[in-house]
Amino acid sequence: MISVKHLCKRFGEHTVLNGIDLTVNNGEVVAIIGPSGSGKSTLLRCLNLLEVPQSGQISIGQVVLDYAHYDAKEAYALRRKSAMVFQNYSLFKNKTTLENVTEVLKVVKKIKKDQIQPLAMQYLAKVGMADFASQYPVTLSGGQQQRVGIARAMAVDPDVILFDEPTSALDPERVNEVLHVIQNLAQQKTTMIIVTHEMEFARHVADRIIFMMDGQIVEQGTPQQIFDESTHPKTQKFLRKIMTYDQD
Repeated sequence: MISVKHLCKRFGEHTVLNGIDLTVNNGEVVAIIGPSGSGKSTLLRCLNLLEVPQSGQISIGQVVLDYAHYDAKEAYALRRKSAMVFQNYSLFKNKTTLENVTEVLKVVKKIKKDQIQPLAMQYLAKVGMADFASQYPVTLSGGQQQRVGIARAMAVDPDVILFDEPTSALDPERVNEVLHVIQNLAQQKTTMIIVTHEMEFARHVADRIIFMMDGQIVEQGTPQQIFDESTHPKTQKFLRKIMTYDQD
């Protein structure tokens, strides 16, 4: 359902993504792991043109975009195919929980006015936030704000939801409530690409693990293949380091 070919991204003289090739099947959950600076988040941001690569091609569903030459109409069509859940929630601070979701339905989906609020409440209920519809983001915990962000992403009805370290800004006691929502989405066969540092979560939720380093995909496979059976020295070194850190 998603195909990325020869994706390259540079910031100045620094190459962040170096010839990435990737496919993601419909309904598949792919977790991307790797050290800081490996290009994980940049890859996600390139998929919906928050960052513009120097070269490469991406297709999501029937939309195909060549980064070497595309127009505004093609860019808009590609962006409509995905929704992003950010590290820092990125909610509208001056809008209520409900308004954060209704805004997407109104502007992006062009839903009829009388259907917007009931539909937004359905999405909030799916993430356990219907009771907080009238509250503003400042009154919510980090975990609650992130759940609203997920509801907003779901409201776009995208082909794929992109998660950029969705728990990294949360207090430890709030992490599980967000991971639980993502796990429910996985059980519903929602196509997702998740950049995460939560190794146990990746092991239990993802269909496939991708290990990135230095702007390249070093290794990919099932959770068992990556976490238990990897023979690549870079993957092994990273996992030993992060697992030791988690135990500490």
